[in-house]
Amino acid sequence: MTATACLTLAAGGAALVMGPEPPAAASPPVKASSTAYLPPIRHVFVINLENKGYDQTWGPGSAAPYLSQTLRAQGVLLSQYYGTAHNSLPNYIAQISGQGPNPQTQADCQTYSPFATTSATTASPGQYVCDGCVFPAPVPSLPGQLIGRGSTWRGYMEDMGTPCRHPQLGAVDDTQKARVGDQYAVRHNPFMYFESVTGSATCDRDVVDLSALPGDLASAGTTPALSYITPNLCHDGHDAPCADGQPGGLASADAFLAEWVPRIMSSPAFKKDGMLVITFDESDGPQVGSSACCGEGPAPNSPLPGITGLGGGRVGALILSPFVSPGTVSSTPYNHYSLLASLEDLFRLPYLGYAAQPGLNRFGLDVYNGPSRH
Repeated sequence: MTATACLTLAAGGAALVMGPEPPAAASPPVKASSTAYLPPIRHVFVINLENKGYDQTWGPGSAAPYLSQTLRAQGVLLSQYYGTAHNSLPNYIAQISGQGPNPQTQADCQTYSPFATTSATTASPGQYVCDGCVFPAPVPSLPGQLIGRGSTWRGYMEDMGTPCRHPQLGAVDDTQKARVGDQYAVRHNPFMYFESVTGSATCDRDVVDLSALPGDLASAGTTPALSYITPNLCHDGHDAPCADGQPGGLASADAFLAEWVPRIMSSPAFKKDGMLVITFDESDGPQVGSSACCGEGPAPNSPLPGITGLGGGRVGALILSPFVSPGTVSSTPYNHYSLLASLEDLFRLPYLGYAAQPGLNRFGLDVYNGPSRH
């Protein structure tokens, strides 16, 4: 797409089109204008798994019994949580910036391309209008917000090896397919699509291999406010079987969670004031799972965020925290933009992009439903 085309899009770019909402939940969250209900959560952990619809993961025949039974009994299940796009990459980008998809991110950015223009052209709500993969430095993101408040964040990427690992601008992304000993996927690491992160002198410190997580969990003081964790292409459930012979799918994702979730939940930071979010980027694919919630509709850069529909399908999410009641369920509609807005609520940050969409549900007392929230 040329710079002229990007500017034309900006001139005609409309705000998100509101669509029909799913049935109202029995316990809707408190309005975002009030923060009195928020518990004192200061350490948030996010784990994203890959490409599984709600029934496949959370149904009675789930191949992930640790997640769907053991962990589910310890937290609150968000039964109406949705992905926002297909394919993978735009869902991850949505979680940390509120930016909607464009054709290249919907194609998982096979080439690590810059945007066609560096002008800060926007359409409501806060959408950078153009096509490309790497957002220019002025485009805001959650990491920048946290740094601006003097807070900390870190991305932990399994099999990343070299910190801040990404292709050269304009190069083909050679991590699209797993290899034995290297199952890292750049497209599942949203931080690498923001020049404000990759061009920072601290990128090598902030986006690291998963092997750095145990050391950081040793104390609350060494644990970042936001820990964003991405398993490799086998352990996130994407591949089945895996390049190294593991079964992959939900079975390998479940084994990953069984290893890492206890480490997180036994850490001083989690016990003190933590929250762990486990969800999936999207459902099985655009041909079978492009449903949406929460008013999602055509966006300035993509009339169909789900390629064949308006969303990324129903995936569900599980929230674990000392501030939630074990074994509970919320049927309030949420999506990845809701997650971003909810994290911004906890960290007292303004909403970015579609996280600022009027009427978007943020986590409320249906999620923070523990007997002691303060």
